[in-house]
Amino acid sequence: MNDNAHATSRVDMCSLITLAKHHHDNGNLSVVEDNNEIPFKIRRVYYLYDIPGGEERGGHSHRECYTLLVAVSGSFTVVLDDGIERREVLLNRSNVGLLVVPGVWRVLNNFSSGSVCLSVASHLYSEDDYVRDYDQFLQLTKCKRNEKV
Repeated sequence: MNDNAHATSRVDMCSLITLAKHHHDNGNLSVVEDNNEIPFKIRRVYYLYDIPGGEERGGHSHRECYTLLVAVSGSFTVVLDDGIERREVLLNRSNVGLLVVPGVWRVLNNFSSGSVCLSVASHLYSEDDYVRDYDQFLQLTKCKRNEKV
């Protein structure tokens, strides 16, 4: 692996985004708006909940879709992998999200009891955007790296 590989790691392009917390005596409020807190137009929002102990979610990458993941309740770990670099990120604050860029394999695990994962996405659902086979993902990322050489 050359020194350039780390500099162009897609995992390095994933980042934590702290959402403003508007404190009120009757509770807090955080907002996610198009191209403001996040660098994309919101096209889809969904959430994961009632995840049985020991289960994993994710296990895929996207070809074009950007995703913001937020632990709106409880906590979980996100494993990021671009075929070169691998990093684990603990999400446990409801005003901090993880921006996952296209071309990064993600696995969500270690869900605490009662956790809820909010997912804000840049694209509508399209099965064609998903890469669900890890070996295929590795082959695609290898081809993309070779194209840049």
